[in-house]
Amino acid sequence: MCFFDADTVRRRMNVWGGERKPFLFAVDFEMEEGIFVGEPLARTEVLFSVNGVGNRPAAVGAVREADAVLEARPMEYDAYARRFGVVRRGLLRGDSFLTNLTIRTPVTAGLTLEAIFRRAEAPYLLYVPGRFVCFSPERFVRIADGRISTNPMKGTIAAAVPDAWRKILADAKETAEHNTIVDLLRNDLSIHAEGVHVERFRYIDRIAARRGDILQVSSEIVGNLPQGYGARMGDILFDMLPAGSVSGAPKSSTLRIIREAEGGPRGYYTGVFGYFDGHELDSAVLIRFIEEEDGRLYFRSGGGITARSDCRSEYLECIEKIYLPFR
Repeated sequence: MCFFDADTVRRRMNVWGGERKPFLFAVDFEMEEGIFVGEPLARTEVLFSVNGVGNRPAAVGAVREADAVLEARPMEYDAYARRFGVVRRGLLRGDSFLTNLTIRTPVTAGLTLEAIFRRAEAPYLLYVPGRFVCFSPERFVRIADGRISTNPMKGTIAAAVPDAWRKILADAKETAEHNTIVDLLRNDLSIHAEGVHVERFRYIDRIAARRGDILQVSSEIVGNLPQGYGARMGDILFDMLPAGSVSGAPKSSTLRIIREAEGGPRGYYTGVFGYFDGHELDSAVLIRFIEEEDGRLYFRSGGGITARSDCRSEYLECIEKIYLPFR
Protein backbone atom coordinates (compact mmCIF):
# COMPACT_ATOMS: atom_id res chain seq x y z
CA MET A 1 0.00 0.00 0.00
CA CYS A 2 1.54 3.33 -1.07
CA PHE A 3 -1.49 5.66 -1.35
CA PHE A 4 -2.35 7.89 1.62
CA ASP A 5 -4.12 11.13 2.36
CA ALA A 6 -1.85 14.11 1.73
CA ASP A 7 -1.36 15.00 5.40
CA THR A 8 -0.09 11.49 6.13
CA VAL A 9 2.46 11.89 3.33
CA ARG A 10 3.59 15.20 4.83
CA ARG A 11 4.07 13.65 8.28
CA ARG A 12 5.95 10.63 6.91
CA MET A 13 8.27 12.91 4.96
CA ASN A 14 9.06 14.76 8.21
CA VAL A 15 9.82 11.53 10.06
CA TRP A 16 11.88 9.87 7.33
CA GLY A 17 13.65 13.11 6.48
CA GLY A 18 14.62 13.60 10.12
CA GLU A 19 15.95 10.04 10.27
CA ARG A 20 17.73 10.47 6.90
CA LYS A 21 16.02 7.42 5.42
CA PRO A 22 15.32 7.26 1.64
CA PHE A 23 11.78 7.74 0.39
CA LEU A 24 9.73 8.50 -2.72
CA PHE A 25 6.70 10.79 -2.48
CA ALA A 26 4.01 12.37 -4.64
CA VAL A 27 1.02 14.57 -3.91
CA ASP A 28 -1.86 15.62 -6.14
CA PHE A 29 -2.65 19.20 -7.16
CA GLU A 30 -5.59 19.48 -4.78
CA MET A 31 -3.42 18.18 -1.90
CA GLU A 32 -5.93 15.48 -1.06
CA GLU A 33 -4.12 12.24 -1.98
CA GLY A 34 -0.48 11.29 -2.00
CA ILE A 35 2.03 8.49 -2.50
CA PHE A 36 4.74 7.52 -0.04
CA VAL A 37 7.20 4.66 -0.56
CA GLY A 38 9.99 4.01 1.94
CA GLU A 39 13.29 2.59 0.61
CA PRO A 40 11.92 2.89 -2.96
CA LEU A 41 14.97 1.51 -4.77
CA ALA A 42 14.13 -1.90 -3.30
CA ARG A 43 10.46 -1.78 -4.34
CA THR A 44 8.60 -1.87 -7.64
CA GLU A 45 4.94 -0.94 -7.05
CA VAL A 46 5.79 2.57 -8.25
CA LEU A 47 8.58 3.09 -10.81
CA PHE A 48 10.65 6.27 -11.01
CA SER A 49 13.83 7.91 -12.16
CA VAL A 50 15.15 11.23 -10.85
CA ASN A 51 18.10 12.44 -12.89
CA GLY A 52 19.06 8.85 -13.65
CA VAL A 53 18.59 7.47 -10.13
CA GLY A 54 15.67 5.15 -9.53
CA ASN A 55 14.19 1.71 -10.09
CA ARG A 56 13.34 2.06 -13.80
CA PRO A 57 13.74 -1.22 -15.72
CA ALA A 58 15.68 -1.13 -18.95
CA ALA A 59 13.76 -0.70 -22.20
CA VAL A 60 13.39 -3.96 -24.12
CA GLY A 61 13.71 -4.01 -27.92
CA ALA A 62 13.39 -1.27 -30.47
CA VAL A 63 10.33 0.93 -30.85
CA ARG A 64 8.60 0.81 -34.22
CA GLU A 65 8.15 4.23 -35.79
CA ALA A 66 4.40 3.66 -36.05
CA ASP A 67 4.14 2.89 -32.32
CA ALA A 68 6.08 5.95 -31.17
CA VAL A 69 3.25 8.31 -32.15
CA LEU A 70 0.42 9.87 -30.18
CA GLU A 71 -2.85 10.50 -31.98
CA ALA A 72 -4.58 13.36 -30.18
CA ARG A 73 -8.18 14.56 -30.31
CA PRO A 74 -7.99 18.01 -28.69
CA MET A 75 -11.06 19.85 -27.47
CA GLU A 76 -12.62 22.23 -29.98
CA TYR A 77 -11.23 25.74 -30.02
CA ASP A 78 -14.60 27.22 -28.99
CA ALA A 79 -14.66 25.05 -25.85
CA TYR A 80 -11.13 26.20 -24.95
CA ALA A 81 -12.14 29.81 -25.65
CA ARG A 82 -14.93 29.57 -23.08
CA ARG A 83 -12.43 28.44 -20.44
CA PHE A 84 -10.03 31.16 -21.54
CA GLY A 85 -12.85 33.69 -21.13
CA VAL A 86 -13.38 32.66 -17.51
CA VAL A 87 -9.68 33.18 -16.83
CA ARG A 88 -9.54 36.48 -18.68
CA ARG A 89 -12.46 37.89 -16.71
CA GLY A 90 -10.66 36.97 -13.49
CA LEU A 91 -7.51 38.69 -14.73
CA LEU A 92 -9.39 41.83 -15.70
CA ARG A 93 -11.08 41.94 -12.27
CA GLY A 94 -7.63 41.91 -10.71
CA ASP A 95 -8.19 38.54 -9.00
CA SER A 96 -5.04 37.16 -10.65
CA PHE A 97 -1.94 38.39 -12.44
CA LEU A 98 -1.23 34.98 -13.97
CA THR A 99 -3.41 31.86 -14.19
CA ASN A 100 -2.34 28.45 -15.45
CA LEU A 101 -5.11 26.99 -17.63
CA THR A 102 -4.98 23.30 -18.54
CA ILE A 103 -6.84 20.87 -20.79
CA ARG A 104 -7.34 17.09 -20.92
CA THR A 105 -6.92 15.57 -24.38
CA PRO A 106 -7.95 12.01 -25.38
CA VAL A 107 -5.01 10.28 -27.07
CA THR A 108 -4.25 6.94 -28.67
CA ALA A 109 -0.76 5.48 -28.30
CA GLY A 110 0.88 2.46 -29.86
CA LEU A 111 2.74 1.86 -26.59
CA THR A 112 1.59 1.09 -23.07
CA LEU A 113 2.25 3.63 -20.33
CA GLU A 114 4.95 1.35 -18.93
CA ALA A 115 6.65 1.13 -22.34
CA ILE A 116 6.57 4.92 -22.62
CA PHE A 117 8.10 5.19 -19.14
CA ARG A 118 10.89 2.73 -19.98
CA ARG A 119 11.91 4.62 -23.12
CA ALA A 120 11.22 8.23 -22.14
CA GLU A 121 14.00 10.83 -22.14
CA ALA A 122 13.39 13.31 -19.33
CA PRO A 123 15.12 14.20 -16.06
CA TYR A 124 12.08 13.31 -13.92
CA LEU A 125 10.07 10.15 -14.62
CA LEU A 126 7.25 8.55 -12.64
CA TYR A 127 5.00 5.61 -13.50
CA VAL A 128 2.09 4.55 -11.31
CA PRO A 129 0.55 1.38 -12.83
CA GLY A 130 -3.08 1.80 -13.78
CA ARG A 131 -2.94 5.55 -13.10
CA PHE A 132 -0.42 7.62 -15.05
CA VAL A 133 3.04 8.17 -16.49
CA CYS A 134 4.91 11.47 -16.22
CA PHE A 135 8.05 12.61 -18.04
CA SER A 136 8.67 16.02 -16.53
CA PRO A 137 11.41 18.47 -17.50
CA GLU A 138 10.65 20.84 -14.59
CA ARG A 139 12.24 20.71 -11.16
CA PHE A 140 10.10 21.73 -8.21
CA VAL A 141 12.69 22.04 -5.44
CA ARG A 142 16.07 20.54 -4.61
CA ILE A 143 17.27 20.41 -1.01
CA ALA A 144 20.88 19.52 -0.15
CA ASP A 145 23.43 20.62 2.46
CA GLY A 146 21.12 23.23 3.94
CA ARG A 147 20.36 24.86 0.60
CA ILE A 148 17.01 24.90 -1.21
CA SER A 149 16.60 25.78 -4.86
CA THR A 150 13.79 25.85 -7.42
CA ASN A 151 13.77 26.17 -11.22
CA PRO A 152 10.41 27.44 -12.53
CA MET A 153 9.80 27.06 -16.27
CA LYS A 154 7.73 29.69 -18.07
CA GLY A 155 7.93 30.38 -21.79
CA THR A 156 7.81 27.76 -24.56
CA ILE A 157 8.69 27.77 -28.27
CA ALA A 158 9.47 25.13 -30.89
CA ALA A 159 13.22 24.90 -31.37
CA ALA A 160 12.74 24.76 -35.15
CA VAL A 161 11.39 28.33 -35.26
CA PRO A 162 14.03 30.57 -36.85
CA ASP A 163 16.00 32.42 -34.18
CA ALA A 164 13.78 30.71 -31.57
CA TRP A 165 15.80 31.54 -28.46
CA ARG A 166 15.95 35.25 -29.26
CA LYS A 167 12.22 35.36 -30.00
CA ILE A 168 11.17 33.66 -26.77
CA LEU A 169 13.44 35.86 -24.64
CA ALA A 170 12.16 39.02 -26.36
CA ASP A 171 8.46 38.13 -26.09
CA ALA A 172 6.82 40.71 -23.79
CA LYS A 173 3.96 38.44 -22.68
CA GLU A 174 6.28 35.53 -21.87
CA THR A 175 8.67 37.88 -20.01
CA ALA A 176 5.86 39.24 -17.83
CA GLU A 177 4.63 35.72 -17.09
CA HIS A 178 8.10 34.53 -16.16
CA ASN A 179 8.76 37.54 -13.91
CA THR A 180 5.51 36.92 -12.03
CA ILE A 181 6.40 33.28 -11.32
CA VAL A 182 9.95 34.13 -10.25
CA ASP A 183 8.57 36.64 -7.76
CA LEU A 184 6.01 34.13 -6.46
CA LEU A 185 8.63 31.40 -6.01
CA ARG A 186 10.95 33.79 -4.17
CA ASN A 187 8.14 34.37 -1.69
CA ASP A 188 7.40 30.63 -1.43
CA LEU A 189 11.03 29.76 -0.64
CA SER A 190 11.14 32.56 1.93
CA ILE A 191 8.53 30.77 4.07
CA HIS A 192 11.29 28.54 5.43
CA ALA A 193 14.56 29.81 3.88
CA GLU A 194 16.75 32.85 4.42
CA GLY A 195 18.86 34.78 1.95
CA VAL A 196 16.55 33.89 -0.93
CA HIS A 197 17.77 35.27 -4.26
CA VAL A 198 17.69 34.65 -8.02
CA GLU A 199 20.94 32.95 -8.99
CA ARG A 200 20.20 32.45 -12.72
CA PHE A 201 17.54 34.40 -14.61
CA ARG A 202 15.80 33.29 -17.82
CA TYR A 203 18.13 30.65 -19.20
CA ILE A 204 17.10 28.21 -21.94
CA ASP A 205 16.42 24.46 -21.56
CA ARG A 206 16.08 22.26 -24.65
CA ILE A 207 13.44 19.52 -24.29
CA ALA A 208 13.46 16.41 -26.52
CA ALA A 209 10.23 15.70 -28.38
CA ARG A 210 9.39 13.28 -31.19
CA ARG A 211 8.00 15.99 -33.47
CA GLY A 212 10.92 18.34 -32.82
CA ASP A 213 12.63 19.78 -29.75
CA ILE A 214 11.06 22.48 -27.56
CA LEU A 215 12.86 25.41 -25.92
CA GLN A 216 11.69 26.45 -22.47
CA VAL A 217 12.77 29.41 -20.36
CA SER A 218 13.77 28.77 -16.74
CA SER A 219 15.25 30.62 -13.77
CA GLU A 220 17.02 29.36 -10.62
CA ILE A 221 16.10 30.70 -7.18
CA VAL A 222 18.03 29.65 -4.06
CA GLY A 223 18.01 30.10 -0.29
CA ASN A 224 19.42 28.68 2.96
CA LEU A 225 17.47 26.45 5.35
CA PRO A 226 17.87 26.48 9.16
CA GLN A 227 19.41 23.66 11.20
CA GLY A 228 17.21 20.60 11.63
CA TYR A 229 15.39 21.12 8.33
CA GLY A 230 15.34 17.36 7.64
CA ALA A 231 12.67 16.78 10.28
CA ARG A 232 10.49 19.36 8.52
CA MET A 233 11.03 18.12 4.97
CA GLY A 234 7.32 17.56 4.42
CA ASP A 235 6.35 20.92 5.92
CA ILE A 236 8.84 22.78 3.73
CA LEU A 237 7.54 21.27 0.49
CA PHE A 238 3.84 21.27 1.35
CA ASP A 239 3.92 24.92 2.43
CA MET A 240 4.95 25.76 -1.15
CA LEU A 241 2.06 23.87 -2.75
CA PRO A 242 0.46 24.01 -5.19
CA ALA A 243 3.50 24.81 -7.32
CA GLY A 244 3.37 28.41 -8.47
CA SER A 245 4.40 27.69 -12.07
CA VAL A 246 1.28 25.51 -12.61
CA SER A 247 -1.21 27.52 -10.55
CA GLY A 248 -0.52 31.27 -10.70
CA ALA A 249 -0.46 34.38 -8.56
CA PRO A 250 -1.82 35.23 -6.12
CA LYS A 251 -2.52 31.60 -5.35
CA SER A 252 -5.76 31.66 -3.35
CA SER A 253 -7.87 33.72 -5.78
CA THR A 254 -6.17 32.14 -8.80
CA LEU A 255 -7.13 28.66 -7.61
CA ARG A 256 -10.76 29.76 -7.51
CA ILE A 257 -10.48 30.85 -11.14
CA ILE A 258 -8.87 27.54 -12.11
CA ARG A 259 -11.68 25.54 -10.49
CA GLU A 260 -14.32 27.58 -12.31
CA ALA A 261 -12.56 27.45 -15.69
CA GLU A 262 -11.50 23.78 -15.68
CA GLY A 263 -14.63 22.40 -14.02
CA GLY A 264 -12.98 19.42 -12.31
CA PRO A 265 -9.96 18.25 -10.32
CA ARG A 266 -6.56 17.81 -11.91
CA GLY A 267 -5.56 14.91 -9.67
CA TYR A 268 -1.84 14.15 -9.81
CA TYR A 269 -1.36 16.28 -12.91
CA THR A 270 0.51 19.47 -11.86
CA GLY A 271 1.08 17.98 -8.41
CA VAL A 272 4.66 17.19 -7.39
CA PHE A 273 6.82 14.12 -6.75
CA GLY A 274 10.34 13.58 -5.52
CA TYR A 275 13.03 11.26 -4.17
CA PHE A 276 15.08 11.68 -0.99
CA ASP A 277 18.23 9.50 -0.94
CA GLY A 278 18.98 10.10 2.75
CA HIS A 279 21.05 13.20 2.05
CA GLU A 280 19.56 15.11 -0.89
CA LEU A 281 15.97 15.60 -2.02
CA ASP A 282 15.13 16.36 -5.64
CA SER A 283 11.57 16.85 -6.83
CA ALA A 284 9.60 17.74 -9.95
CA VAL A 285 6.33 19.25 -11.07
CA LEU A 286 4.07 16.57 -12.56
CA ILE A 287 3.75 17.96 -16.09
CA ARG A 288 4.09 16.16 -19.46
CA PHE A 289 1.54 13.72 -18.14
CA ILE A 290 -0.55 10.87 -19.59
CA GLU A 291 -3.22 9.30 -17.42
CA GLU A 292 -5.30 6.16 -17.82
CA GLU A 293 -8.98 6.03 -16.95
CA ASP A 294 -11.36 3.16 -17.77
CA GLY A 295 -8.89 1.83 -20.33
CA ARG A 296 -8.56 5.16 -22.14
CA LEU A 297 -5.59 7.53 -22.25
CA TYR A 298 -5.59 11.30 -21.74
CA PHE A 299 -2.72 13.75 -22.13
CA ARG A 300 -2.82 16.76 -19.81
CA SER A 301 -1.26 20.04 -20.92
CA GLY A 302 -1.58 23.74 -20.25
CA GLY A 303 0.02 27.14 -20.08
CA GLY A 304 0.10 30.43 -18.23
CA ILE A 305 -2.47 33.10 -19.11
CA THR A 306 -1.93 36.82 -18.56
CA ALA A 307 -3.91 39.88 -19.61
CA ARG A 308 -1.69 40.02 -22.72
CA SER A 309 -2.38 36.42 -23.78
CA ASP A 310 -3.90 35.58 -27.15
CA CYS A 311 -6.52 32.83 -26.89
CA ARG A 312 -5.64 30.99 -30.10
CA SER A 313 -1.90 31.10 -29.37
CA GLU A 314 -2.49 29.62 -25.91
CA TYR A 315 -4.73 26.92 -27.39
CA LEU A 316 -2.04 25.95 -29.91
CA GLU A 317 0.61 25.90 -27.15
CA CYS A 318 -1.45 23.34 -25.21
CA ILE A 319 -1.60 21.13 -28.30
CA GLU A 320 2.12 21.62 -29.05
CA LYS A 321 2.93 20.17 -25.63
CA ILE A 322 1.27 16.83 -26.50
CA TYR A 323 4.21 14.60 -27.41
CA LEU A 324 6.18 11.48 -26.57
CA PRO A 325 9.67 12.17 -25.15
CA PHE A 326 11.62 10.12 -27.69
CA ARG A 327 14.12 11.27 -30.29
